[in-house]
Amino acid sequence: MTEHHDVLESLNKHVPIQEKLIATHESVKKIFPFVARIAVAIYDPETNILKTFLHSSGVDNPLENYQALLDDAPSLKKILKKGLPRVINNQLTFEDSSNTHTRRIGRQGYAASYTLPMFNNGVFTGFIFFNSYDRDVFSDLVLSQLDVYGHMISLLVINELSSAQTLTAAVQTTGHITHARDPETGSHLDRMSRYSRLIASELATLHELDDAYIEHIFMFSPLHDIGKIAIPDQILFKPGELDREECEIMKTHSRKGREMIDQLIDNFGLDRFEYIDVLRNIAEHHHEAVNGSGYPKGIMGADIPLEARIVAVADVFDALTSKRPYKEAWCNEDAIKALEQMSGETLDRDCVNALLANIEQVEQIQKQFDEDNFG
Repeated sequence: MTEHHDVLESLNKHVPIQEKLIATHESVKKIFPFVARIAVAIYDPETNILKTFLHSSGVDNPLENYQALLDDAPSLKKILKKGLPRVINNQLTFEDSSNTHTRRIGRQGYAASYTLPMFNNGVFTGFIFFNSYDRDVFSDLVLSQLDVYGHMISLLVINELSSAQTLTAAVQTTGHITHARDPETGSHLDRMSRYSRLIASELATLHELDDAYIEHIFMFSPLHDIGKIAIPDQILFKPGELDREECEIMKTHSRKGREMIDQLIDNFGLDRFEYIDVLRNIAEHHHEAVNGSGYPKGIMGADIPLEARIVAVADVFDALTSKRPYKEAWCNEDAIKALEQMSGETLDRDCVNALLANIEQVEQIQKQFDEDNFG
């Protein structure tokens, strides 16, 4: 009897999906050493945007924190239309290309690529890319073996995203069961989650954020106020200002939200989910203030988890620019002035600046997810 070392044993372990992709790449390189990079982009059908999610190439990555409309990538759109992979064995560099993706890949020097679309039960979820610096390497024999790895990677990604979506769906369903009582549904959540992603992407270099972390902020930010399910109707839907006692009851929603999420994590067996603390921190700490005046713990500055600071800015901006039972929507100019006044006091300065640096994209999100009744 002989022993064999399983080069993919890390796939059985509780490790980040990025590490699993790197381990898969190492296995691929033992057979095909010319494969320099494996990358995954995922698709948001609501906005028609492709977003970078994972890669295995370390610092050698030309598309970190990148997103683009699928319509702006005609070659990828053609792959999706056909439903078949694409092979390029002699990739030319076009510096004058209007496509940022093409220019970055060309500058990196990749000479050949294999692009495989991902589907989950027939629904398009994104693309897997195999890149090489060598030309004419993706023969039929190579492709037949890379297909096996590609489908394995697809299953890893779908499982990761499904876990997050299962948790999100569980929390949202809880809200609907409880008489659909959470007032922050619909367009507000669509907008603020995308504002959160804009902020995180802008801060990626400063805080060394990878694409997977950014994507989980996007997925989990709509659950920030789930604890409001436990707030009495007469307080939650009061048209005027809350009195002191009512304010204190309202403030309990952050603690209650954390407790609810912990219960759901236990019930659904998701305690080993890699980014679960991102969700916990968003629910519990999105009302903390950088000057220590927030709640529930009164922590300040960098002690507040970054994901909570990001969501706080996104939430405040959309609350200001949305109609509510007790107020009209502010214009963007007035909301920006308010954010600038709160910057460095209650809101994180870097997060505020990150949102304001992307105001054109903010306006696009506002147009796409327009007001529907009250936010």
